[in-house]
Amino acid sequence: MLVRAGNTWLRTASAVLLAGVLTGCSQAAQESDAKASVRPSATAGTAGTAGAAGADDSAVSSGGTIGATGSACELPATFDIAEKWKAQAVEAPLRQGPVTLACEIDAKPAGNIGFLRVWTGKPGGADARTVLEDFVAAEDGVSGEKYRTFRSGALSGVAVEYQYASELLDETKKESAFAVMTADGPVVVHLGGLDTEEHEEMLPAYELARRTLRTV
Repeated sequence: MLVRAGNTWLRTASAVLLAGVLTGCSQAAQESDAKASVRPSATAGTAGTAGAAGADDSAVSSGGTIGATGSACELPATFDIAEKWKAQAVEAPLRQGPVTLACEIDAKPAGNIGFLRVWTGKPGGADARTVLEDFVAAEDGVSGEKYRTFRSGALSGVAVEYQYASELLDETKKESAFAVMTADGPVVVHLGGLDTEEHEEMLPAYELARRTLRTV
């Protein structure tokens, strides 16, 4: 029940956001201008992240680090967030698979529509691949999953790219996530986006988080 409730809340929030974008002409114009201002660097970053194993996060500047005590979101791991993205802790018990939503990092201040969402769980016997597979399996409408391993400092993790069939937009869009295990439990970082174009524009911020990930 918690998984479905969490997913329903997130999709409902997306629907409200989409309605505002589609009906607000003035707002749409502002967003178009904002996207135009960030698209050159984002496109350069996407070219480097097409094969994420060799991605280059130099196309996006760091806006600070979250995860440590006293930061916007206190987590079992720390990582850099992209400049202008805004992090906020989440206290509502929204659950997907084995993890609970702990932090949302909003891309709108940087000119995109989407979030990096950080999910955390309790320590247990599962490895990062199992946690990530269970996380993806808890989201209806997923297909084409492609998993790979990666390293960030001393951490080993698993990343996935997949397609999500959006009932809201009546189309399929790309989503990405990665998971690592820490002494305090698993950490899953997920990147969605309004559509595939928005997702790809935000990939440099996602890669920045993955490459700078460290335990607290």
